[in-house]
Amino acid sequence: MSSEGARRARYEAAVADIYDPLQRYLRRRTSGEEASDALADVLLTLWRRLDEVPEEAVLPWSYGVARRTLANQRRSAARHLRLVERLESQRPVLVIDPADTIEDPELATAFASLPPADQEVLRLWAWEQLEPREIARVLGSTANAVSLRLSRARKKLSDALTRQDPSATGHKEGENAEEDRG
Repeated sequence: MSSEGARRARYEAAVADIYDPLQRYLRRRTSGEEASDALADVLLTLWRRLDEVPEEAVLPWSYGVARRTLANQRRSAARHLRLVERLESQRPVLVIDPADTIEDPELATAFASLPPADQEVLRLWAWEQLEPREIARVLGSTANAVSLRLSRARKKLSDALTRQDPSATGHKEGENAEEDRG
């Protein structure tokens, strides 16, 4: 049997031994869905760290992983609750139409002409009122890259608005090139 086959056989044997007791352990400590999530995390950890698991103490080792997993779940839930409470306590600074529409037809046309990536960075900045460092976290980028993207997107939006308004070009209607030079 190959080493991978032996590893798989050891894992399957360990899972067969610990699955029911571990599931009971988790269900006595948390809700069904959270217990299922924790069980999946424990089994994944068991697979990843199988070489570190003492053969004579797989179940106690798994209980330890399960205990830490539940603690992490509780901390995560508490952080989530604090965030929700903080967000609920803040009054919105800007009320946006739930349909995310732009009421100004010229602005809507100019905005629609932008690439989707530029639209998203502008939405996060203008509508969600996020700072570049926060937008970077949302987009999985750096704050510097987002600042640059935001600057370029604002310029593109400005240019698109200017193209819609002929008076913004500096030319007066009815004038021709001859009169401008003379």
